[in-house]
Amino acid sequence: MIRDARVLRAGFVPREIEHRDAEVNHLSSVLDPITEGEPADTALVTGPSGAGKTCLAKFVTERLREEVLDIETVYVNCWRNYTRFRTLYQILDTLGKTIDIHRQSTPHDELVERLQQYDGPRTVVILDEADQLENPDVLYDLHSLPQFGLICIANSEEDLIARVDDRLVSRLRSSEHVRMDKYHVDQLQDILAARVRRGLDPDAITDAQLRRIADAAAGDARLAIGILRTAASAADRRGTDRITDELLLDAASDARDSIRQTNLDSLTPHQRVVYDIVREHGPLGPGEIHDHYTDEVEDPRTKRTVRNYLSKMTQYNLLTAEGTSRDREYALVDPATTSPTQ
Repeated sequence: MIRDARVLRAGFVPREIEHRDAEVNHLSSVLDPITEGEPADTALVTGPSGAGKTCLAKFVTERLREEVLDIETVYVNCWRNYTRFRTLYQILDTLGKTIDIHRQSTPHDELVERLQQYDGPRTVVILDEADQLENPDVLYDLHSLPQFGLICIANSEEDLIARVDDRLVSRLRSSEHVRMDKYHVDQLQDILAARVRRGLDPDAITDAQLRRIADAAAGDARLAIGILRTAASAADRRGTDRITDELLLDAASDARDSIRQTNLDSLTPHQRVVYDIVREHGPLGPGEIHDHYTDEVEDPRTKRTVRNYLSKMTQYNLLTAEGTSRDREYALVDPATTSPTQ
């Protein structure tokens, strides 16, 4: 029943993006100067998990490369490459400039100097999950280089700006800001239907079932596509030509578990310590969490940084936050409380 498995994969970038025309046009206009050999403004792309931020950035930059030969793009997942060195190294590695760089001994300044000396095609750098950077100085490094256009993706503008110093605050606030909201149920259903048309046999799933997936995903396209992919894979393994309601029910739970585990595996070492503290001792307030945290690590981050960790884990549905800012407490999300498709 699966005709093209690629369209059901999480990182697939479709030829057309549903219900994001305004955002596509906005980001394209920000990058347009690069097509004329001119520097482009930094773009901030923000919105909740599953709003299509990464897909938008990749779609626009891929279309840019189709139109202009002499342009490169670099994608960096800052949740994996969260240190300044890793981010700079990833950019240089994509550009083929790391042959004689030693990971253990090369200083940061040398990496920055390599970027300053880069004389290849103008390059758009996508920093996904930019608010995960342990040292946001890398934003300053790139912001000052006219040969690089910069797209910063984050859940929240304030979470990103709260982590940078005064050199960058005004620059980021004056950057072009592409804001993305959660999808509505109708929009998610359209996104799923487009994937089904290209990826599955006709009549593999009904419109009513797609509606239930869209409703259960609560605006999160990543989860909606994950449910569809899981259900289609299960049906394929069973040798059936239709996705049954039973398969759909199991797929909703499995897709949530898979995304949750991916998010857990992506936590930085310090974030994982904070998560484990909440898991073992929660519900806890930020002050109590920071006290436990400073007892467990050798080089503790500031209270502000730990609050950013907690905010990030809440956005990715790993923790819940109850109460006002003064009496807020964090606890683990109970997977049993998430609503299945039924």
